[in-house]
Amino acid sequence: MSDVTFLFTDIERSTSLLARLGDAYGGVLERHRELVAADVARHEGRIVDSRGDELFAVFTTAATGIEAALAAQRSLHAAQWPDDATVRVRMGLHTGRAQTAGDGYFGLAVHHAARVAQAAHGAQVIASEATLTAGKLPHVTATDLGEYDLRGIPRPTRLFQLTAVGLPSAFPPPNATPSRPAPPRVALADDSVLLREGIAALLEEGGFEVTGQAGTGDDLLDVVDATLPDVAIVDIRMPPTNTDEGIRAAAEIKRRHPRMGVLLLSQHIDIENALQLF
Repeated sequence: MSDVTFLFTDIERSTSLLARLGDAYGGVLERHRELVAADVARHEGRIVDSRGDELFAVFTTAATGIEAALAAQRSLHAAQWPDDATVRVRMGLHTGRAQTAGDGYFGLAVHHAARVAQAAHGAQVIASEATLTAGKLPHVTATDLGEYDLRGIPRPTRLFQLTAVGLPSAFPPPNATPSRPAPPRVALADDSVLLREGIAALLEEGGFEVTGQAGTGDDLLDVVDATLPDVAIVDIRMPPTNTDEGIRAAAEIKRRHPRMGVLLLSQHIDIENALQLF
């Protein structure tokens, strides 16, 4: 699996819009879909699903996802709507790894993107820190909105409002709960079950939350992607070769989750491999 960027969109106050427009709402819904889909395709993305007033798209890069979302907002803003209606669409972007099922995707990253979109207001584009880190663009203004607890996401998400020339930039705070301090969350990886359990017990006694344990580098990456801990504690040498599996897993964790801390454990002096993280 490789990182992809997901975009979720939906029309704000669609029920009120339907009540106001009646039968004309069907045309508004279809025109909205056409405009968003056209900008998604123009930026090398693909519509994965379309249900009611919601659209789900995927991009191979964060930059193209950001460009598509901002372009779609411009198109929606410029469009003429019946009965002088105002059609405001909220959009959310998140970058991560997900599994495919037919033409679709599933996994925590998909749900994460949907929750980011739910935090946005109509006509607003919000992105997670993962998307901003992977797709910074010089002509896009990113405003740090702070960290928020998103429903079903195991750790706080730092959100950024994305704006560009010609688009509104004044919005209320996100539709989400601001994050509050919580016990540090830790994932453990060591091929010795006894050592892992001992470290886990000490951490839990100290007030830490252990989100999961792993005996190999690959299993650790799965635990990290699924639970999003604050810190990963990693043995440098793990199966199958007991050479540099841990250090490679640590480097991949820092690539996927730049803000996540990594603590390396080793019974050997391995400065050369450890320095690969810096």
